[in-house]
Amino acid sequence: MTTYPVLDKKDTRSGFGEGLLEVGKQDDRVVALCADLTGSLKMDAFAKEFPDRFFQVGIAEANMMGMAAGMTIGGKIPYTGTFANFSTGRVYDQVRQSIAYSGKNVKICASHAGLTLGEDGATHQILEDIGLMRMLPGMAVVVPADFNQTKQATMALADHEGPVYLRFGRPKWPVFIPADMPFEIGKAQVLSEGTDVTLIACGHLVWKALEAAAELEKQGIHAEVINMHTIKPLDEEAVLASVGKTGCVVTCEEHNRYGGLGEAVAQVLTTHHGVPQEFVAVNDSFGESGTPEELLKKYGLDTPDVVAAARRAIKRK
Repeated sequence: MTTYPVLDKKDTRSGFGEGLLEVGKQDDRVVALCADLTGSLKMDAFAKEFPDRFFQVGIAEANMMGMAAGMTIGGKIPYTGTFANFSTGRVYDQVRQSIAYSGKNVKICASHAGLTLGEDGATHQILEDIGLMRMLPGMAVVVPADFNQTKQATMALADHEGPVYLRFGRPKWPVFIPADMPFEIGKAQVLSEGTDVTLIACGHLVWKALEAAAELEKQGIHAEVINMHTIKPLDEEAVLASVGKTGCVVTCEEHNRYGGLGEAVAQVLTTHHGVPQEFVAVNDSFGESGTPEELLKKYGLDTPDVVAAARRAIKRK
C-alpha cells in the first residue's frame, strides 16, 4: 500500500488562515467577514494585510450572512468565518434564504467542527452540519483532510462559482497530504489502492482510515483509501470504480451517521451498484467535553473502529 508519512502536526484552521491570506493577495475581490473569532479562525493575517477588506461584525452571525450575500451583488467574493455550529445551525434561515436560494457566491468557512472541538462540549460540537448544508440546493460541501489541503481548498473556493460550505477543525492533526498534490473540488483522491475493501473518509478521519489500512495490511487485507474531501458534488465515479474492485465499503466521518458522507455514498450505491456498507460515524447522539482523542475513541471513530468495520464489511460480501 502507499504510505503517507506525517510531515508535521498543524491545525486545519491554520491552513484556512494561510489560504485566505494567499487568495486575498491573488484576487482583490476577496473580502473576509468574521463574527468575533478572528484569532480562533486564524484570520488575523488577512485582517492586518487587508484592513479595508476585512469586516469584524461581532457576535452577529445572522447579520454576517446577510452582509456577505449583499457583497456578492457588487462583485465581491466574501469568505465568512466562525465556528461550524454558528455557521450553520444558528444561521440556517439566513443561509437558506439569502445565500442558497439566490445562488449567492458566498464562501461559508466553518472551524471547530465535529467532536474534535474537544473540551467546549456538546453545545459547540455540531455533528449535523454536513447534512444541513448538503441538503441546500446548489450548496457545495468541502471537508479537507489536513493543513495542506485546507489551505488548497480555501484558495480553490474563489474560483468556484456559487455558495460553498468549507468545514475544518480545531486540534493539531497530522499533516500528510503533499502540498503539491492536485486539489479539485468534486474530485476525490485515491490515496492507496486495494482490492479487499474500500475506505472512504473525509476530514480528520482520512488519517484514521490510512492508519486502519496499514493495520489491515498486516492482517493480509488490502484496503483502498479514498479521501472524499468534497461531499457535494460527490465523486460518484470514484466510488463506483473502487467498489467495483473491492465489493464492499466503509465510510468514515466525524459527523452524525445521518445526513453526512455515509448517506451520500449509500445513495450512490443503492442507485448504481449495491454492496455491503459499514458506517464509522457518531451514532445519533450529541457529543460531550473531552480531549479530541478521548472523544474519537468513545464515540467509535478511532483507528480500531475503522479496522473492525472493514472486517465486518468484508464478512458481508
